[in-house]
Parts: sequence; C-alpha cells; structure tokens
Amino acid sequence: MLLLGAAVVALVLANSPVSAAFLGFWQIPIGLHFGSLDFSRTLQHWINDGLMSLFFFVVSLELKRELVLGELRHLRVAALPFAGALGGMLIPVLLYVALIGGQPGSHGWGTVMATDTAFVVGCLALFGARIPASLRLFLLSLAIFDDVGAILVVAIGYGGPMDWSALLGAAVGLAAVAGAARIGIRSIPVYFLAGVVVWLCFDASGVHATVSGVLLGLMTPSRAWVRDARLRGILTRLLTYPTGERWSGDSRERRDLRRAGVALTEALSPVERLEILIHPWASFAIMPLFALANAGVDISAADVGQPVSVAVVAGLVAGKPVGVMLFSFLAVQSRLASRPSELGWWYLLAGSFLTGIGFTMSLFIAGLAYSATMLDAAKIGILTGSVCSATVGLLILSWLTLRKGPEGAREA
Repeated sequence: MLLLGAAVVALVLANSPVSAAFLGFWQIPIGLHFGSLDFSRTLQHWINDGLMSLFFFVVSLELKRELVLGELRHLRVAALPFAGALGGMLIPVLLYVALIGGQPGSHGWGTVMATDTAFVVGCLALFGARIPASLRLFLLSLAIFDDVGAILVVAIGYGGPMDWSALLGAAVGLAAVAGAARIGIRSIPVYFLAGVVVWLCFDASGVHATVSGVLLGLMTPSRAWVRDARLRGILTRLLTYPTGERWSGDSRERRDLRRAGVALTEALSPVERLEILIHPWASFAIMPLFALANAGVDISAADVGQPVSVAVVAGLVAGKPVGVMLFSFLAVQSRLASRPSELGWWYLLAGSFLTGIGFTMSLFIAGLAYSATMLDAAKIGILTGSVCSATVGLLILSWLTLRKGPEGAREA
C-alpha cells in the first residue's frame, strides 16, 4: 500500500501545476567536488543506483536463503519457478521486439522482463489462506529469479563503456569480502565499508552499480556460526543459575549471560540476519522513495498510442503469462520440474498474469533504456500494463476462490 501510495502521489504531482518543480527536484546534483575530481550525481541517480543496490542485495539474500535453506534447495521444486521465470523473460522480449521492429525504442526490450515482487505479494495477501501456499512460493521464487535475470540484463545490455581498472578494483574488493568471511570476521561495519568500495568501483567501471548488491548478497554466508547443540548447551548452563540479581559486576554469571546473547544472535545465519535487518528499510523506505522519484509521468494522449507504449503493454499483459505458462507446462511434462498437487493450472494462470506487474524493475530498466523523448511513453505502457495484469490476475483468483468453495479450489 505504501508503494502504491507513493506511485499515485508521483503521478498526481507530475500532472499538477507543480509538475516542473517536482520533476526537477529529482535532478538536483548531490555529491563531492575536489578540484578536477567530481563525484556528484543527481538525486534520482543516487536513489536508482545507490539505494536500489540495497534492494537488490535483499533480493539476492532471499534467493540464496531459498536455494540453500528453503524449499528451493530441492532441484525439481526450484525448476518450476525457474522455468516460469525463463519463459516470462524470453517470450515478452520476443513479442516486444516483434512489435517494435526496427523503430526507435527497440533497445528497451528489457523493460518487459521483470516482475514486481512487492505488488505480487500484495495481491496474494488479499486472499489470505484461500489460495494454496505453493502459489505464493511459486510466485515469490519466480519474481526473485526474474529480478536477478533483469539485473544481469542491466549489467550486460545497459552498461556504459568498460573501465577495466575499475572492474579489477571491484574484483579485488569482492575477493577481500570473501577472504574476510573465510577467516571468520563477522563485523557488519567492516563488510559495509567493503561493500561501499565495491559499489564505487562498479559505478566507475561501466557495469551497472546495482550488480554489486547481487554479488555481495550471493556471497553472504548461509551457515550459522553457533549450531543448535551448542546454543542449547549455553542456554542450559544459563538456566541452571538460581533466580536473583546475579547479572551485575564482572561475574561468571554475567559473562555467561553475554555469551548467551552472542550465541542467540549467531544461531541465525548471516543471510537470515541481514535479511531481517535490511528488509524493512528496503520495503518501507527504498522502494516507495524509488516510486516517488520514477513513477511521475506527464500523461498526454500523444504518448498513449506510441509504439513503445503498445509494445510494453503487450509484453506485460500477453507475453508474461504466455511465457510463464508455456515454459512451466514444458518443464512439468518433461519431468524436469514437479508441480504440487494443490497448485492447479488455473492457479498458475492467475499467477502468470500477476507476473505482468512490472512496475519497480520495469521503471528501473526504462530509465536506462529510453531517451528522454520516449521515457514518458514507456512509463505509461508500464503503468497501464501493470494495472491490466493485476486486474486480470485478481479476477481469476477471485473466481477460483468463490467457485464452489473449497471443492472448487481443490479442482483448480
């Protein structure tokens, strides 16, 4: 709801008398300037490249947690959302390119690839326990695969000229992070500073800086330092002390209490701890701020009918569901993937339409892919396609949950 509210505010302000001031605000340069050294970027750039790196870091953490600790550690279970994500990226791109042909805007094919995880989760939350839990897992996993795929496309297709010395610096920074984890350094400030260095190197290298978030997330250790048996032993020793005021002073009891506090923290893997720490900031601050800075578009009739708008809408509303359903069906039929019995094909169809909600990632890629003269048309296509996809998906889910009650849900 916060993300949707930010998008609505941005649209209203962009089509109001304060439109010029609102849109110009995000272009204010911010940074450092020392003689000939100029390291300043626009406010929008800091949001899109800096803060969004933290968002992609969280996405990468979620992916690693699911692959190592969650349901996706089973290969055939992970294969279904992976196949759906692959089809949901490939078919929309082919449809977009076919509609655009050689016209201006053909470079924006990456806009129709990604799925907005936050809005998909919001749509599913409307139905609570009336939809299968496996549908949530499928769509969340697919959205994460989608986002990672889109980030790779950004790095390869929408980067600038390569600076190999900066890229070498990024590689050295990543090696330092891996070495620190290897020798057991667990200080978050140390890794934060190393991450800033890696980000700066990628920002100067020509590879999009948000790739740093993905790589650092995948490198985060997924194994807890304190095992369950050790944690149980530490807590058992603590509980053997008689009740009373025994925790002050430099006493053995106080040392055991502090040891228990560290053990409770380290019983969670770094992947889980960082996800818990950063996820609220990404969800309630970074993404709404991104929507506020990027969703503002001056809507005009001339932009609505442009080929770019039409192609984006077609890619999201038609290409995404066709790609997801086709590749999921082929994966199941070839026995490369397994489909849970409660996850019927009608539920998959509804979910495949929801994957057409591109919003955050689509706006992100559009800002890189289109010229200023075509960007508004692309944004109109993204907003229209996302609303249409959400509407169709929600209607199908409503029909499934109302049809014949629980029996209809099982048949679906």
